[in-house]
Amino acid sequence: MNYLILPKKSLGQNFLNDQNIINKIVKLGNIESNKTILEIGAGSGNLTKKIAQAEPKMIMAVEKDQKLSLILKKKFENFKNIKIYNNDIFNIISKNNFGRNIVVFGNLPYNISTQILAEFALLKKWPPWYEILILMFQKEVADRIIAKRGSKDFGRLSILCNWRLEVKKHFDVSKHCFYPKPKINSTVLSFRPKKKIEYNLKNPKNLETVTRILFSNRRKMINKNFMKLFGNDNSVIKDLNLNTKQRPEELSNDMFYKIALKYEKLTS
Repeated sequence: MNYLILPKKSLGQNFLNDQNIINKIVKLGNIESNKTILEIGAGSGNLTKKIAQAEPKMIMAVEKDQKLSLILKKKFENFKNIKIYNNDIFNIISKNNFGRNIVVFGNLPYNISTQILAEFALLKKWPPWYEILILMFQKEVADRIIAKRGSKDFGRLSILCNWRLEVKKHFDVSKHCFYPKPKINSTVLSFRPKKKIEYNLKNPKNLETVTRILFSNRRKMINKNFMKLFGNDNSVIKDLNLNTKQRPEELSNDMFYKIALKYEKLTS
């Protein structure tokens, strides 16, 4: 049976319909029969169907669009290992009740992709409940995530993601692989929790605060924004051997983590 699925621009819906790309994405998950899968934004169900063919233990497909979720429930009503959840993914991330070592797939809505990623990266409880995230972003967003110090794309996203996650780029996806066709290409990235974390923050939100403030004027020296965090306390600058005449993109990831640790100690 064919189901008429009309994407909603308000929800940032662009449905992936290229079977070759769908196959490549599913292979990245190395899906085994004992695995539980979480899919973010099941949309048209094209990726869901291909994941099901790998015969995982269970697929939880989350779809915020109520009408779309009803269509998906009908489409997969004969699949015992697929459950469709009409819910907001932010509720799922913070209140995970699906167990541990979950493989997460997501063709993320363009308008909230960075917020979703930040929720995964900054979970307070660590190691997290997921084994790997396999996510698709607009290419320009992916470029920011994998950007290195000193580049024009380097910023908060790269620092937040690389703190506790191993980030890997896999391949780009042409805009012609979607319906409706977006304006730019996409990129598939994966994120695995690091086995060893060098900088342990009790509250990950402190890193978010530090990066937000220091990057609020990215083309200017950090000295004034640094004072917003620490006032006139020069001891922090000396302890970190920090040059406050640098711009934020000139600082290393490690320096941001060290600053966050100092800020956490100050505010705790």
